[in-house]
Amino acid sequence: MYCCIFNFSDGDFILRSDCPHDDQLVCSSKSVDFRVHRCVLSAASPVFEGMLSLPQPPSTDDVVIPIIPMPETSAVLETVLRFVYPMEDPAITSLDQPVSALEAARKYDFTAATERLRKRLVSPGFLHTAPLRVYGIAAHYELPEEASIAAKAMLSVPLSEQVPSEELKHISAYDYHRLVVLREQRARAAIDMLTPPRELKCMQCNGRWEKSQQPPRWWADYRERAREELRLRPTSEVIFTLPFLQQSAHAGCSGCAVSILNSAWFFEQLKQKIDDLPATIPFEW
Repeated sequence: MYCCIFNFSDGDFILRSDCPHDDQLVCSSKSVDFRVHRCVLSAASPVFEGMLSLPQPPSTDDVVIPIIPMPETSAVLETVLRFVYPMEDPAITSLDQPVSALEAARKYDFTAATERLRKRLVSPGFLHTAPLRVYGIAAHYELPEEASIAAKAMLSVPLSEQVPSEELKHISAYDYHRLVVLREQRARAAIDMLTPPRELKCMQCNGRWEKSQQPPRWWADYRERAREELRLRPTSEVIFTLPFLQQSAHAGCSGCAVSILNSAWFFEQLKQKIDDLPATIPFEW
């Protein structure tokens, strides 16, 4: 069976998928033939350039053009070839797709395809739904830039809520430990910043002289909940949102809501300090 996309009439050799034994005659029933161009693959891959420069056996009536058996599945080959040929990139909806294709692209040294697949790996959708798996993949394949991006994305989600993936079995304890340490150090540093300035006032509960040395009543609730949130997600994404602040206003006195509104300057400064904390890990493989 031929691939409906890669079946060029002027193709001068065939990639046959699902041939795990490196034998074009002993292949799976799911094997698919990709009739492609020698010049395109040779230009895209030094591996294929060397492979296709080897002398070919004389063709027979049964084999019109050379066939190269490939252990990869047809889905993987199609994905890689879509990144090699000048055509629209494939739709990638699952992390399984770029991982399998990335492994094949690296195996055959498709440099351009590898770079584009690396970018797909750290697309916002995957970083939002499975940042720990992206981190595991990047660490396993020793992709420093992608590992750093995934480590930063991991700050926005509770580590305990991430589903363990197969890729985590292939990374070192050292790389995982660095991720945990980043979160803990950033959380501690952010929590240490939760100190109210003397200018934080509520005219109702600490505006009088005898109570002026105490923070407003809303502050105790805010600080405690902010600590809990920062231990889960050491970022500024939640603790400065309106719903989060409203809950502290309800825990205070009747004037605390106005006090919180008047403290916008303080929250802006605190948010900037938290955002300026180290947010990722440098990797060198």
